[in-house]
Amino acid sequence: MAVWAGAFGAQAQSQAPDTAANAPGFEVASVRIMQDRDKLPMAQQMYYMSPSGAAQFTVRNETLTNLIYFAFNLDNTDQIAAMPAWFNSTYYEIAAKPEGDVGLSYDQLRPLLQQLLQERFHLAYHRETRNFKGYALVMAKGGPKLTRAKGAASHAYLMTDRFDAADEPVGVVAFMLAALLREHVVDKTGLKEKYDITLNFAPVDATDSPLPSLFTAVEEQLGLKLVSQTVPVQMFVIDQVDRVPTEN
Repeated sequence: MAVWAGAFGAQAQSQAPDTAANAPGFEVASVRIMQDRDKLPMAQQMYYMSPSGAAQFTVRNETLTNLIYFAFNLDNTDQIAAMPAWFNSTYYEIAAKPEGDVGLSYDQLRPLLQQLLQERFHLAYHRETRNFKGYALVMAKGGPKLTRAKGAASHAYLMTDRFDAADEPVGVVAFMLAALLREHVVDKTGLKEKYDITLNFAPVDATDSPLPSLFTAVEEQLGLKLVSQTVPVQMFVIDQVDRVPTEN
């Protein structure tokens, strides 16, 4: 079995996943590498995760990068450091049944998946704060121009020239901006409520769009501002992980 150990393993104490001591596990869990994924029809190579509340937790065509991102509720995959070379090219399928035969929400599933990653992949990690060039999201002169949530179902959709969200905190705007700019963005607005948010902007690489630039749109439409600065980012540093999970 191939085992990969990160460079930080000898310098920092590894942590077990962020699970409570008495957290339940999966009653039954099948985890396998999708060996012949490239031979499947394109439609069968698409990522799939069972909906929140489903009786069985099912994932197909997923890398450990994204499984860790989901399990530990990270802001983005750029927070994962010291990844082995195979991390984004090895795909897995998981079928797991929670104890008690009840459907669990995604938030309830996360500690179970953390435990699964530790037990089946022998995942060990530590967290550390590193400084990166990025942006702080702050309030612009005149204050925010945000609409408080009106009770619509929570959602957030990001397109190349539009962002639409309902019943979401400002932090989701920072997450969206980070994805578009491919830079770290930290929410420093201090705003704690949830909002209904719509933002229209020119695609980041566009040269002839009639829409305002992303920076201008954020300031004019949301009353917020992106300020270039060095920002602290909590990193999820992998110390050890197996490519091949233990047998089912």
